[in-house]
Amino acid sequence: MREEGAPKTALICGISGQDAAYLAQLLLERGYRVVGTSRDAAMASFSNLVKLGIRDRVKVASAALNDFRSIIRVLLDVEPDEIYNLSGQTSVGLSFEQPAEALESIAFATLNLLEAIRLLKRPVRFYNAGSSECFGDNQGEPADEDTPFRPRSPYAVAKAAAFWQVSSYREAYKIHACSGILFNHESPLRPERFVTQKVVAAACRIANGSRERLRLGDLSVRRDWGWAPEYVEAMWRMVQQEDPTDYVICTGETVPLSAFVDEVFAAVGLASKDHVDIDRTLFRPADLRSSVGSAEKAREKLGWKAQYRMPDVVRAMVKAARAT
Repeated sequence: MREEGAPKTALICGISGQDAAYLAQLLLERGYRVVGTSRDAAMASFSNLVKLGIRDRVKVASAALNDFRSIIRVLLDVEPDEIYNLSGQTSVGLSFEQPAEALESIAFATLNLLEAIRLLKRPVRFYNAGSSECFGDNQGEPADEDTPFRPRSPYAVAKAAAFWQVSSYREAYKIHACSGILFNHESPLRPERFVTQKVVAAACRIANGSRERLRLGDLSVRRDWGWAPEYVEAMWRMVQQEDPTDYVICTGETVPLSAFVDEVFAAVGLASKDHVDIDRTLFRPADLRSSVGSAEKAREKLGWKAQYRMPDVVRAMVKAARAT
């Protein structure tokens, strides 16, 4: 157990990802001891931690969240005060190709963590990374904490299952557990398999003389895009509340992907229409037409409000890409 006056220990599951890196940075700034898990910590590069200059300040441990014994071992070794579950499959598109992996890495992993906390009977606070994809298509209406889930992808189904597991353990076993239902949030740490970074990277290459054409799917889909470093601040604030509950985190504004693309190319002095082709093979089997949220509860209870909007996110991502 933590000695009086000792720093809090945070365990971040899935430390290799975008959100995990920014969260680790924030927690270190607030005096935490930070430990992160990866399936094979000895082989992982932890490039996002390196990019933020914090790799040497984060202890890492190997843990497979589908292996209950592995989770118990890590919790006993680390003795965390707070656990942030940011692990699992992160791609909606990939989940259509690997649906079983989506369910195992998200829903089963979350269940294992909750069950380990229950059995060890320690006063751990638990954060679960939810997703706006759970809402499905709300026909342009802002989704809040009372909006029903209508998941339309294997990824969303897995995230919905994990959300209800957290709710169940919170009510049945009084575990301090919450889910953040986050809408799309981006940063320079996004890998290129995400469309936002794919667009930024291609636009920068074209501006530097590349003659390639950028192939994209449906540009009419609308998303609520925010800034990842702001969203991890909301995660931390959720965990600090005495009464755990769930929160929607978003900007409250929705824009079409075409506007995002236009903004990126304009930021490098180009017109997107001269460099972009639509490829119908890139359309998803059941994509959401529109996604937008309402973060009024987060504003009232957490004192959190998004400061970055889509154009701000684009400029920050383009600036970072052109600096590398």
